[in-house]
Amino acid sequence: MTSATILVVEDEAPIASAVAARLRSEGFDVEIAADGTSGIEKAERLRPDLVVLDLMLPGVDGLEVCRRIQKDAPVPVLMLTARDSETDTVVGLEVGADDYMTKPFSPRELVARVHALLRRANREPDERKTIDVHDIHIEPDARKVTKNGETVHLTPTEFDLLVYLARHKRSVFPRERLLGEVWGYRDGSGARTVDSHVRGIRRKLGDGIIRTVHGIGYAFGDRT
Repeated sequence: MTSATILVVEDEAPIASAVAARLRSEGFDVEIAADGTSGIEKAERLRPDLVVLDLMLPGVDGLEVCRRIQKDAPVPVLMLTARDSETDTVVGLEVGADDYMTKPFSPRELVARVHALLRRANREPDERKTIDVHDIHIEPDARKVTKNGETVHLTPTEFDLLVYLARHKRSVFPRERLLGEVWGYRDGSGARTVDSHVRGIRRKLGDGIIRTVHGIGYAFGDRT
């Protein structure tokens, strides 16, 4: 039974309690924070293995909480939102969230996503050779990316997606396949999550780093 620590930052007490109870039943150690300020403080003190973070919080909102807790060391973040807005989703993912779920959500799906995020976070370092494409240098073992010699900060999921596509540069992948291989989701849901992470990588490394194959999905690009 796992002893991973999860921090739930949620201001709606019934939701926070229900999420915490379900995660505890899976063997996780769970702490709850009812607002953004206490969420930041508990994240700094606990150094949790994963954070379940509500987007709409009183005072310091979820976006700022995500920025603050990711500042020193990356931690997997599953963001919860009551709004099914493309803008909210993109912004949440770009500030460091690894995935999102829209309320109301299935407790079973939340648990599945938590397990998948933790499995990815606990993968052994990839010690295979570095990857170079034009002015971009990728070091899988150090989880480091540079462009023109300058370090570029990618979220954990952005990095995993980039490396996976780069390792299979001759292949084109449907979104559902990427969700299974990179995120570990086997039900095929969450295509918009893939699109948002691709946009984030392109914004940081250039539009040509990942190419869209219309009607199919994505492939590693040959130009930046």
